[in-house]
Amino acid sequence: MTTINASDFKARCLAILDRVHETGERVVILKRGKPVAVLVRPTGEDKAFPQAELAGTVELVGDVVGPVLPEEYWDVLKP
Repeated sequence: MTTINASDFKARCLAILDRVHETGERVVILKRGKPVAVLVRPTGEDKAFPQAELAGTVELVGDVVGPVLPEEYWDVLKP
């Protein structure tokens, strides 16, 4: 990961953007010595849907269709 001052980034912006795109290197942009932004290559450029990145990250535990609470807790069913 590279760090660069905002004034240097402003002067060499297009070259830095090209380098990030080609190498995937992250660039932290500093303003008065403090990080204000991180420049990264976008993930999933060639995927059709953003949700495709989430494939395989969810684990189903239990019944996802049934009610969360048992019927005795439902106010609608009480007389």
